[in-house]
Amino acid sequence: MLLIATLILLAAAPMVLAQTHLDNVVRIGYQKYGTLVLLKARGSLEKRLALLHVEVQWTEFPAGPQLLEGLNVGSIDFGTVGEAPPIFAQAAGADLVYVGNEPPAPAAEAILVPKNSPIKSVAELKGKKVALNKGSNVHYLLVKLLEQAGVQYRDVDTVFLTPADARAAFERGSVDAWAIWEPFLAAAERQTGSRILADGKGVVSNHQFFLAARPYAQKRSDVIAIILEEVASVDEWAKTKPKEAAIALQPQIGLDEPTLELALERGGYGVKPVSDSVLAEQQKIADAFYDLKLIPKRINIRDATLQGTLRGAQPATQSQAQR
Repeated sequence: MLLIATLILLAAAPMVLAQTHLDNVVRIGYQKYGTLVLLKARGSLEKRLALLHVEVQWTEFPAGPQLLEGLNVGSIDFGTVGEAPPIFAQAAGADLVYVGNEPPAPAAEAILVPKNSPIKSVAELKGKKVALNKGSNVHYLLVKLLEQAGVQYRDVDTVFLTPADARAAFERGSVDAWAIWEPFLAAAERQTGSRILADGKGVVSNHQFFLAARPYAQKRSDVIAIILEEVASVDEWAKTKPKEAAIALQPQIGLDEPTLELALERGGYGVKPVSDSVLAEQQKIADAFYDLKLIPKRINIRDATLQGTLRGAQPATQSQAQR
């Protein structure tokens, strides 16, 4: 009997630990740039959640796909990424949910070529090497720009690299072009004289999404709502005071203030609930990726949503943004 009781206790221990985690901690994944970096530096989220006895833990990731891999394996509960990463993650079985998004920022991603490159149009990328982070927002940008230019995706040699490795390859001439987002985009423009071949304007929306692990979102919708309120507050500040935001980002990122101001000018600000129209846009992206065999199966974007609970909490972020 003692052995059976011990085994029951051991089996229950992970459930107890998981319950404690959901109650007392929120683990946030962030990238080198964006609203969450400003929120982390401000410290306001920690103060608000301390009233609920919830600790905030931060983990930096090099890009969206890696961040959502962390969410999938249970190392974070919440994070922000572009349009494509949640589609790849959902197709890989990640139990995530969309909990909010920022407005479109199509100018915040682009395809760069070296300043002396003979390439003058997207059509001329046929047969060329293009560096990008697989599964990131710029993956869809490349797909749509090639489609617009009448070039088959398979006719471009995609080289999948993280931003740091892609920049190194770009500078040494190992690739002909680089599909990249802010602030890497502004940094490359200003530091290397790289030229924008095409950006997302008129081609893609480039929404920034806030996502959570489903178990955490179901258990702690109150914490998620507070995070989104604080993000909305930071967004409003960055939108109205970009110079101050650049100054705050500078020690966090290590780029000069003019570069950060340029990057901030291209952003989208203001947290919104994920609308039906935005979900429909995501579905189009998912279908395009499946048709190109970039994801292994068709997915339904609405499977990665929560009905009611979080959508009821999110409108508070808009009133917060207006304060």
